[in-house]
Amino acid sequence: MSAQRRNGAQPGYHRIVAKFGTNLLTAGSERLDTGVMSSLVEQAVRLMDEGREVLIVTSGAIAAGRERLAPAKERRSVPFRQVLASVGQTRLMQAYDQLFSGHGRVAAQTLLSKRDLSDRIGYLNARNTLLGLLECGVVPVINENDAVAIDEIAGAKIGDNDNLSALVANLIDADVLTILTDTGGLYDADPRTHKHATLIPRVERITKEIEAIAGGGAEDSRGTGGMVTKLQAAKLATGGGSDVFIAGGHERDVLHRIASGEHVGTMLPARSSRMESRKRWMLAGLATKGCIFVDPGAERALLDQRKSLLPAGVREVQGPFKRGDTINICGPDGHAIACGITNYDDRELTEIRGVRSDRIAGVLGHEYGAEAVHRNNLVLL
Repeated sequence: MSAQRRNGAQPGYHRIVAKFGTNLLTAGSERLDTGVMSSLVEQAVRLMDEGREVLIVTSGAIAAGRERLAPAKERRSVPFRQVLASVGQTRLMQAYDQLFSGHGRVAAQTLLSKRDLSDRIGYLNARNTLLGLLECGVVPVINENDAVAIDEIAGAKIGDNDNLSALVANLIDADVLTILTDTGGLYDADPRTHKHATLIPRVERITKEIEAIAGGGAEDSRGTGGMVTKLQAAKLATGGGSDVFIAGGHERDVLHRIASGEHVGTMLPARSSRMESRKRWMLAGLATKGCIFVDPGAERALLDQRKSLLPAGVREVQGPFKRGDTINICGPDGHAIACGITNYDDRELTEIRGVRSDRIAGVLGHEYGAEAVHRNNLVLL
């Protein structure tokens, strides 16, 4: 556990990202549940009173918009859901502002989109803003910019707030990401349909078997994320150096218990120590342009020996991408094993795939290095 990382003031975690899902904030209804929101805000304030830092990634804008407009007929089109999000975001933020103001705390709305974070400069600007808010004792309340983020409205995996919370955790070097749901964590079967389902208290590594347990995991019409997206988020956050908890948001004092070091729900420990900001940005995958597939030998060299990727180990190239772009690196089975900054564009890499490094110049007529991706510009997934 990442105990006492900052200042040594309190045991447990200091910088906490808390993600609240739609089904949690609505208590399974069609409108925001102010009782649930009040409890969560009170817990956040208590943590801040102890000297900890809290960032909230919240869903619920579409649900709030639906409550406000009360449409006679449910419409699933993207433009209408954007209308609901636009109306509901104001109502959602107003609720947070009133609740935090009641405790003498200031909340700040922060809307992010994939476009904001895919650019390296935009990524750093967002990081500086969030860290600046924390320094001022303000609670950032973060949401996807649903009014313009079509990918999220349509349910694309990269756009859900589970993954957004992991991106935020990496962005600001969070000690822990708590994904609070209307269930108690990851179970060996769906607890809503299997009464004997058992909670899995700790997952050391997200394997294919663990992903299979998560299944389809869709929430319902109120939300976009299920257990599959929560595991995707956990993989991203733990890879960046944050511990992750998937826990029931209705549990008594759940945020404070987790922040204090108690294991609630399912805990997924960080898979790496703190990594530099540039590598966390690469790990986020927001600027990924293409993919290359490697042979078993290259896969072992990357995973077991932490070596650079040489052209000799490349078997297939999927572009387009340019020299200097971030690309995914996939193993022989097609699963992504790493991402990194390529020394060659897709056409050049296609020409030198399977070629020894000392023959690159002879094939291309020029050379940008012996490596397709240098280990210093590479992050394992």
